[in-house]
Amino acid sequence: MTDPTLDRTELSARLSEQWDAIAALVADIDENQWRASTSLPGWTVFDVVAHVVGTESWLLGERPPPHDPITVKTDVSTLPHVRNETGVFNEIWVDRLRPMPGARLLDVFREIVDRRRKALAAMGDEEWQALTQSPIGQVSYGRFMRVRLFDCWMHELDLADALGVQVEEGGPRGELAFAEFLGSVPRVVVKKGEAPDGSRITFTLTGSLARTLHIQVAGRAGYVDSFDEPADVEIRLPAELFVRLGGGRTTADEHLDEITIGGDTELGQRLVRNLAFTI
Repeated sequence: MTDPTLDRTELSARLSEQWDAIAALVADIDENQWRASTSLPGWTVFDVVAHVVGTESWLLGERPPPHDPITVKTDVSTLPHVRNETGVFNEIWVDRLRPMPGARLLDVFREIVDRRRKALAAMGDEEWQALTQSPIGQVSYGRFMRVRLFDCWMHELDLADALGVQVEEGGPRGELAFAEFLGSVPRVVVKKGEAPDGSRITFTLTGSLARTLHIQVAGRAGYVDSFDEPADVEIRLPAELFVRLGGGRTTADEHLDEITIGGDTELGQRLVRNLAFTI
């Protein structure tokens, strides 16, 4: 059965809307705001947009621009927030684009995503379903584009938080991006949260992406519709915070007043403190 969240027309439209949302956030900011810090270590508002430019440029088959001869060359692999090859790849694009003014970067962003829209529109179903390498391994190109939607959606939130503005986190774009996010949560509760075999975990999320998630650990962890017995731990928190914890943008200890844990509090605290999984 075809996954409805990977429909080519729908997902391409949401990606296009997502790029527009990013552009709208930075359209009227000044250079000081472009250089404002974000919750991502080492990255400013400018750097976040530059990262999106870099990835979408790469998907068009382009290489990073050459070093500006005036600036000092940086070995990005030595930066403390760069921890793997993907981080090096991301940082090279950011480093090469960083010397340009923010307004010029926005022009580049708009030009690149317009070309990406045209490339997606020209793509057939066979190409959409073809296996391709992605940050989560070899998946269909359509699944890779859902990863791209999630990444760009998360970066919209990064920009909004850094600029002190509120954006709509739910809606069709948010739901599709959140579907990608949720796919990693069961694995994280076992690998990082060390939920023992047999655990029954309920997350009750409030806010724009409200829902109840039941995770059963039985050899492997996975979602279930309900439990035969009461949950071992029930964790209630805003979906907006859940996403930022999963993205490593903040810590549970900074938001204890927003998190309620019932049942096995030790397990619950360990889970919320170890939700971060994005690169």
